[in-house]
Amino acid sequence: MNRVQTEDFDINDEIAALTEGRSDIGAVVSFTGLVRDVTLTLEHYAGMTERELSKLEADANARWQLQGVTIIHRIGTLHPADNIVLVVTASKHRKDAFEAAEFLMDYLKTRAPFWKREGDEWVEAKDSDDTAAERWK
Repeated sequence: MNRVQTEDFDINDEIAALTEGRSDIGAVVSFTGLVRDVTLTLEHYAGMTERELSKLEADANARWQLQGVTIIHRIGTLHPADNIVLVVTASKHRKDAFEAAEFLMDYLKTRAPFWKREGDEWVEAKDSDDTAAERWK
């Protein structure tokens, strides 16, 4: 499941929704990204962004044996310490959950169509993010 939204999310609620009533899950890994030091404005291309998140989720499911995936990315104006992104992966074994979560975050940073602005300046993509994503090819 994936969502793009302006409103905040509750990590515990999202994990509970993913795992409720499931006895086939042995590991849950979550990553929460927070806004650092500055106010950010995030924009996306509605429709395209959601399709890309679905493709990323399908790619993760094809690579690892996952029982569930949640991807939430916020848009709009966000302030220091606000939640910005949540990735939760659930699997029978921890290795699949850890690797899938890391893969999803690496690809969210490089393939998902989000644009980030700090004040009046657009934030450029980082070479280190591209390098991190290269290892999954």
